Amino acid sequence: MRLFTAAEMREADRRTTEEYGIPGIVLMENAGQAVARAVQEVLDRNADAFVRIFAGRGNNGGDGLVAARYLHARGADVVVLLLCAGEELHGDAAANYAAAKAQGVEIIEQPSPEDLEEAAAEADVVVDAILGTGLSGEVRDLPLAAIQAINRGDGHVVAVDIPSGISSDTGAVLGDCVHADVTVTFGAAKVGLYTFPGRTYAGEVRVADIGIPAEVLAEAGGDTYLTTPELAANCLPRRSPVAHKGTYGRVLVVGGSVGMTGAAAMAAEAALRGGAGLVYLACPESLNDILEVKLTEVITRPLPETADRTLGREALAPLQEMLDGISCVVLGPGLSTHRETQQLVWDLVREITCPLVVDADGLNALAADPSRPVALGHTGAVLTSSTADTAAVLTPHPGEMARLLGWSVEEVQADRLAAARRAAQMWQAVVVLKGPGTVIAGPAGTAWINPTGNEGMATAGSGDVLSGLTGALLGGGIEVRYPRGQFRFRAEEAAVAAAFYHGRAGDLAARELGTRGMIAGDILRHVPAALKGQS
Repeated sequence: MRLFTAAEMREADRRTTEEYGIPGIVLMENAGQAVARAVQEVLDRNADAFVRIFAGRGNNGGDGLVAARYLHARGADVVVLLLCAGEELHGDAAANYAAAKAQGVEIIEQPSPEDLEEAAAEADVVVDAILGTGLSGEVRDLPLAAIQAINRGDGHVVAVDIPSGISSDTGAVLGDCVHADVTVTFGAAKVGLYTFPGRTYAGEVRVADIGIPAEVLAEAGGDTYLTTPELAANCLPRRSPVAHKGTYGRVLVVGGSVGMTGAAAMAAEAALRGGAGLVYLACPESLNDILEVKLTEVITRPLPETADRTLGREALAPLQEMLDGISCVVLGPGLSTHRETQQLVWDLVREITCPLVVDADGLNALAADPSRPVALGHTGAVLTSSTADTAAVLTPHPGEMARLLGWSVEEVQADRLAAARRAAQMWQAVVVLKGPGTVIAGPAGTAWINPTGNEGMATAGSGDVLSGLTGALLGGGIEVRYPRGQFRFRAEEAAVAAAFYHGRAGDLAARELGTRGMIAGDILRHVPAALKGQS
């Protein structure tokens, strides 16, 4: 499902009115009716409910005034708190103000903070029509007081287009924002409703058709998508009844160090659970026995190590030999940040010609010298390739992303889409920015927001499960059955599907266990169930 920015939505509105002759006041009428229908659902359960509509001075407020007219006509106890004087309204909003006044709707203009508090306290249903998708700066003055009053009340909150105070483009909270139970958004879903923290405050999102032609939406939309179950399912490799263990790829996991054998083990097992036919784990030789005890189905390969029991540079030659026939390399889980091990990462990356997933300490090694993406480009190495058979996926959490970009964590989290796109372009790789609302971005700028997952997945090892699952899908012979216009090369498909099913496995684990006390092994255990029936 395509997600729209504020500018893209404005362009769709413009084309609708200028090229198709549908007046803006008609769109506003349809929008207000959609909001009124959402409120009516509550009134159907409680006919005596008090409805209080907080309306701003722009078109968002105009939508609220339309809703007030319809609800008033149905006999609802509705009051509008207009956060300006009526004569300050313009255009379609002013026309609907006049219509609501003529119809007898009670409108309190320029309410005091006390009026706002009283209205929010008595309301059974609150309509947030204060600020719309055009908000760019922090909320202040009377709109801020209205938002805070709504949040202190107990009413069922219906937000108009987007909860007031949320950035439509990033999901950031601009000072403070309304906590909605339902958001009725118009024409198309907005990016800020699905990126965090905006997604936290949007409640149930409903996309209302207000009369914008489908072809306008198709042509005006950008390159940000919400991953749907259908899209994720169509990104999975097919399973054949005549397959053998070589059919679905050979994945090599390179990782492990003292105290971090679990990370490497979980990534390797996740690759198996994700459908890889054969999985190898290259680890420091002194840790091999430990990992053989941990893993029954994974083939371990002990390699030369440093004095600190991390992989040493002498491991490069045997790793080069192992690459023959490998479908995908997962590099980094539990690897350590030992200087010699980091150098091994760079040496190995230059040798890899199959698809590559880089996670954890593999990412830290890359970030240690941010000038190297350019050097890699001159060597034709995998991180700057855009061919179908040589592609890289980087899976950073916000801290690792900050190091890759040279940003602060706060800057990364303030605009996760921009951060993922910047890293994807910089490294010429598919980037999976982990965390709530995982963002997947390709080098050409296309991005996806993942809707699955929960707070129980904020646990050590969850990312290792994701890297192994990504490796399985990237190396497993993906045969896409979805229109290819949304994808540049198969690393994007693997990353989109892996993030979706990783989150779904977490959701299944949470359903069984609850989110408190979930561990990464619970996510790993539910991967097959998450994939069940999808390939």
